[in-house]
Amino acid sequence: MGKNKKVEKTLYNTFLKVLAPVLLVLIWHVASVAGLTNANILPSPTRVVETLIKLISNGKLGKNLLVSAIRVLQGFSVGTLLGIILGVLMGLSKTLNRILNSLVNIFRPIPMIAWIPLLILWLGIGEESKIAVIIIGTLWPVLLNTISGILSVDKKLLEVAQIMEKSRSQILLSVILPSAWPSIITGIRLGIGTAWTCVVAAEMIAAASGIGYMITYARELSQPDVVLVGVFTIGVVGLLIDFIIMRIQKRLLRWKYVQQGK
Repeated sequence: MGKNKKVEKTLYNTFLKVLAPVLLVLIWHVASVAGLTNANILPSPTRVVETLIKLISNGKLGKNLLVSAIRVLQGFSVGTLLGIILGVLMGLSKTLNRILNSLVNIFRPIPMIAWIPLLILWLGIGEESKIAVIIIGTLWPVLLNTISGILSVDKKLLEVAQIMEKSRSQILLSVILPSAWPSIITGIRLGIGTAWTCVVAAEMIAAASGIGYMITYARELSQPDVVLVGVFTIGVVGLLIDFIIMRIQKRLLRWKYVQQGK
């Protein structure tokens, strides 16, 4: 009986998750059939699906998606590593936090797209400038959430560790980092979303390949169906990446979900 309830709950939750997208596509389809939309601006879902199949068949979508994914992976990895290291240092050291906090507050609000022209001047229009934009975009959410996680560690746990005469490295690895992991992983989830935003923005301005380039080129040729395929592809890839990170989070923080009864 308990197993059946769990299956029913899973099916119900899945239904709720897909309800809004299905309704949106249905309304879109009805509006297209009824002639309420301009096909040259907003093509029908059927035409978008046909274009999707065509782009998959000729390999254009896969090629551009792979290029963007490699850029995201490179920039995201470096940005995440820098964010965690710097976040841990700033969270542990009040002095370093005070020194760097003003710089963080100055640079963090700057839109990523504003960095692109400057990075192109510094690094050229090659891969370096695009990856640099992704690194910067990934850095901030990971950094801020890491600092927040370190500062929110339960003081009682630290006191117990000190009473047990644990070394600084033992306290860091056994108490501080495990307690800060939920916040750090939240930063990583936000960081991967920002990384995809950054790569698309960079490819739209200076690139000869990638999803952003494909969208921009399709816009210039007045191909809204291709533009929509690119936009939806980014959304689906982002959803899949977030799902993977959530699964990793549940494995790393299994103890927390057990406590919450999830």
